Amino acid sequence: MTFEFLKRAEWLDEDRVHGYSCIFLGLYLVVTVAWLALSPTMIDPNGKPIGPDFMNVWSAGKLALAGEPEAAFDYGRHYEVQRAALPYGVGQEAPYFGWPYPPHFLLAAALLALLPYGAALAAWMAVTLPVYLAAIRAILPYRNWSLLALAFPAVFVNFSHGQNGFLSTGLLGLGLLSLERRPILAGVFFGLLTYKPQLGVLLPLVLLVDRRWTTFVSATATAVAAALVSYAVFGAETWQAFFGSFELTRTYVLEEGPTGWQKLQSAFAAMRMLGAGIETAYAVQAAVSLFVAGAVLWIWRRPVGIPLKGAALATGSLLVTPYVLDYDLMLLALPLAWLTVDGLRTQFLNWERITLFIVWLLPLLSREIGMLGVPIAPAALLLLLILILRRATASEVSSGHVSAQPA
Repeated sequence: MTFEFLKRAEWLDEDRVHGYSCIFLGLYLVVTVAWLALSPTMIDPNGKPIGPDFMNVWSAGKLALAGEPEAAFDYGRHYEVQRAALPYGVGQEAPYFGWPYPPHFLLAAALLALLPYGAALAAWMAVTLPVYLAAIRAILPYRNWSLLALAFPAVFVNFSHGQNGFLSTGLLGLGLLSLERRPILAGVFFGLLTYKPQLGVLLPLVLLVDRRWTTFVSATATAVAAALVSYAVFGAETWQAFFGSFELTRTYVLEEGPTGWQKLQSAFAAMRMLGAGIETAYAVQAAVSLFVAGAVLWIWRRPVGIPLKGAALATGSLLVTPYVLDYDLMLLALPLAWLTVDGLRTQFLNWERITLFIVWLLPLLSREIGMLGVPIAPAALLLLLILILRRATASEVSSGHVSAQPA
């Protein structure tokens, strides 16, 4: 009975999903209001800024406005700005948040830094959230689409960190949705995603494999234009500082894992959490990346629609990089939305509903379970990719529509 209960998971119907979404969204609101009430100076009870990861963006922008854009890659100088940003008490140590982004993201950071920290954080969330919602709205043709989009646990994780997951998810989703009818616009979205290059490793490969030449050229031109503008505004020294920061980012931020292995969601981090050495962890990451890249490229060569191709790309993009954190799991909103729509239109295959539910919960659980020494994200993401492969294999293209036969 339990086996069938999970295999078909018919209890995960639309009414129950709607109810769960209301419960989760209500909890997010209560926790957010309470946390803000406990943080009147924008410093939370743990001694961190509200929206802590946004501090690296705002402080880097401050340095850019002060005529020191290259100093964003100088840990000491960058920390000075962060220490002075909020009223930390005497003897209270301010946490440090490093800046790993390419210089063209400094353009956005500088604009945000024109505002005080709290206002800038609110503006960042207010500007990027609609980008994410626009992508999900285009995928989910349902009346309660906004409730489903906002209740996804990664939304709460992204909000609480002040992170950029809304922007990344929106750019990738809107690019994929524009691919068929507006290939140049799709390329613009993809080119802008280079502000976070580790999430775009597979993008040029799938565009080339699928012979999307117009989009490939548009994406390349957009990325080059963004880099040239930042070069003109911030100078060669900033780009030199960016490239010079690679070694420290690799050896300290990634390999030593000062942020905590439970926060990182990659195969590399999973192996390090389990006690493996650096070389072994890289070897496992390489094996996973090769398998994932092969699987995603295979799907993009299949005669299936953008929903399955996009679901595979978003999932694969999280698996091929060794540096991916729990807030980056915002990208899972895309495969979750596409696979849900496809399952409702055709028929859910065995194990799909329960897998989608587990993946939906993953952003909320991965760090907490990881603190117990159990890395679950890579396994969950690989399982999702395997189910996408199965659906792609079972799919047949008929008059431009994808249909699936139940397994």
